Amino acid sequence: MKKLALAVAATVMMATPAIAADAAAGKNKSAVCAACHGPTGISAIPMYPNLAGQKEAYLSKQLKNFRSGARKDPVMAPMAMGLSDEDIADISAYYASMK
Repeated sequence: MKKLALAVAATVMMATPAIAADAAAGKNKSAVCAACHGPTGISAIPMYPNLAGQKEAYLSKQLKNFRSGARKDPVMAPMAMGLSDEDIADISAYYASMK
């Protein structure tokens, strides 16, 4: 029974984000993103993806991968380099909240 309780607790902790994301703060932090991804998260330029409505975890993972160099892109890498984990969480929450 203890093993089951520990497994459930571990699952809940892993599913809960470490940083409480603030979509309102993300809106302010995403101003530079609008140049390529559009002011509403819908890009007018086909080579830049739409961000509005993407899943929060996906956006966060991609930004962290750009920041770490795990995902290579000459435009996004420098953009993500200066973002903290909190910035990434907020920006991801903002775009995920858009429909």
